Amino acid sequence: MTDMLRALDQAAIDAMFAPMGADAGAMRPIHLLRPSDLEGWQGAAAALSPRHRAWLDAIGYKATARRHALLPDAEGGIAGAVLGLGAAQDLAPSEPAESLVGLLPNVLPAGDWRIATPVADAGLAALAWALGSYRFRRYKSASAEPLPRLAVPGEVDRKRLTALAEAVALGRDLINTPASDMGPEEIEGAVLRVARHHGANALSVIGDDLLSQNFPLIHAVGRASPRTPRLIDMTAGRTDAPKVTIVGKGIAFDTGGLDIKPSSAMLLMKKDMGGAAAALALAHMILATGLDVRLRLVIAAAENSVSGNSFRPGDVIRSRAGKTIEIGNTDAEGRLVLADALALADEEAPDHLFTFATLTGAARVALGPEIVPFYCNDDALSAVLAEAGNAVGDAVWRMPLQTPYEAWLDSAVADMNNVSEGGFAGSIVGAIFLKRFVARARHFAHFDIYGWRPQAKALGPRGGEAQAARAVFEVLSRIYGRAGT
Repeated sequence: MTDMLRALDQAAIDAMFAPMGADAGAMRPIHLLRPSDLEGWQGAAAALSPRHRAWLDAIGYKATARRHALLPDAEGGIAGAVLGLGAAQDLAPSEPAESLVGLLPNVLPAGDWRIATPVADAGLAALAWALGSYRFRRYKSASAEPLPRLAVPGEVDRKRLTALAEAVALGRDLINTPASDMGPEEIEGAVLRVARHHGANALSVIGDDLLSQNFPLIHAVGRASPRTPRLIDMTAGRTDAPKVTIVGKGIAFDTGGLDIKPSSAMLLMKKDMGGAAAALALAHMILATGLDVRLRLVIAAAENSVSGNSFRPGDVIRSRAGKTIEIGNTDAEGRLVLADALALADEEAPDHLFTFATLTGAARVALGPEIVPFYCNDDALSAVLAEAGNAVGDAVWRMPLQTPYEAWLDSAVADMNNVSEGGFAGSIVGAIFLKRFVARARHFAHFDIYGWRPQAKALGPRGGEAQAARAVFEVLSRIYGRAGT
């Protein structure tokens, strides 16, 4: 468990950043340049020496977005580096210029570096460095190469920076771990470790106790697997503080059940617990930075497997909320486990209720892998979520929650079906289903995440990603703490 969750080990953070008090003069400078800076060597380019200006001219450097160059010294060594930020219009709204700093840990040699250019958000630049430094090496036998280290700018809140870097690395570690080592019990273990780390309370409802304690949908989805399903419930903070509740889908592996997936669709199903990973990452951010909230984290953990006691298409199951559900497709299991978890979370009428789930492939068809569709019952909260996501480089996009599609979930034999008959608006239909189990929460938002980065980008390598967690944390920190990266 310690190896799997090495993200909470301070040594992992220390490998990315130079120690406090280190001699900045001995560090190589990083100059962040716009194309306009090279016209007359103004702005950030004014700090370059005549020799380095000549070098950049000689190699035809234009400071286009994401292009870097190393600067030589007189002895043939490396004196520093430049990174192109491009023009403002070259970057997407969800790609702040500071986020491009995350490209550098993969291209700079080991040693200590400092950002020599004033930036609007030094915290985001430092966090980008940390997120770009991430490596998942649990199954690698070779020793890791040393990383370059960055001097954290003095104005950056190092505690907050560490909390965010730890949380994202934790979420990525969990998603990247194969299902052979990441079942419902291991998901529970991760939550319990975070709870112990922060002195939070946690309890679990496991196996047949799910039936006696009225979580029938979680039990139905997970009963076919030898790895026992469970619900994990963690709480922390003042009981009279505003209630922030986070719910995560923790399907350790999804075969599709009896409506089994084709083999190609199973290749990434280790990431089907990505909602739980993102929810736990957000919980760590909140607890590590001390936001004054009463935090509750509810994770529904199960493996959707195939055996003689698998739940079947056509079965009717009564949910915790009392509503009956006809199973139209066993591969739409995530919304089932979330229905029971949401019903529990909603019982205490939280001020904010957030769900994270790798719920539908339709979300990817709509917005691709990098922009997360979300559904919210509050216009003001939706606007600030979208703005905050862009500000921190964690893009989210609001989708409609009130639609003409409610009747698509009608069932002739039960209160509702878990899927619609047609193939349209799959992500929206999933959100409509979940909203039926939320009646008391004041503010509700559901994030239909992908949980995976298909190719390396500035803020991380290919692999697991705790999407939308930083966007939500930014909003909560503005409400209950302070803004900033």
